[in-house]
Amino acid sequence: MKLEISQTAKKITAFVSIAAVLLLAGCSSPTAAFTVGKKSTPISDIQKSIDNILASRKTVDITGMNLQNGSALIQNQVQFFLISQLLADTSNSLGIKVTAAEVATAKAAATKQVGGDKALPKALVGAGIDPKTLDLYFTSVLYSQKLAAYAKTAGTPVTSFVTAIASKEGVTVNPRYGKWDPKTANLVPADTTAGAVKTK
Repeated sequence: MKLEISQTAKKITAFVSIAAVLLLAGCSSPTAAFTVGKKSTPISDIQKSIDNILASRKTVDITGMNLQNGSALIQNQVQFFLISQLLADTSNSLGIKVTAAEVATAKAAATKQVGGDKALPKALVGAGIDPKTLDLYFTSVLYSQKLAAYAKTAGTPVTSFVTAIASKEGVTVNPRYGKWDPKTANLVPADTTAGAVKTK
């Protein structure tokens, strides 16, 4: 049931390591989860995504699923939106594009892989994906695949391209989501809710 979607979810998570050493404590706005260049992603976007994920869990049988909750769920969503932004900015700087048709094709293929439209909701719940951000999810997967192909041709690590863009634009993260550990490329747990984001 989780085949294609779970595998691609891991690919997105893996790209967290690309920007780990570039993320700084603090944030330009108290209402922002993080800021890349001049673009801030508000905490409200993280909240909406979490609400959607939790609502989706009520529509399927989650027996036996190992699902994220609490701070782990919050941090995972922050990472998802952040890495999606960095992948898009890096790709665009290199002239790499992802079309709506490509996203639709990738989504259709994954839907077929997990058993069709009826099986998709459960697969998304199992993979921890907000159904409302499914297009963004597949857009990010395609960007990561195209970046990997570009980097291979150029003989340069993907991380070199991403770190260059992140360094140029500047990346800050709201400290309520913890701090980045460059060695493990993960967020060190903090008081992630701080009255702003809730998972219950």
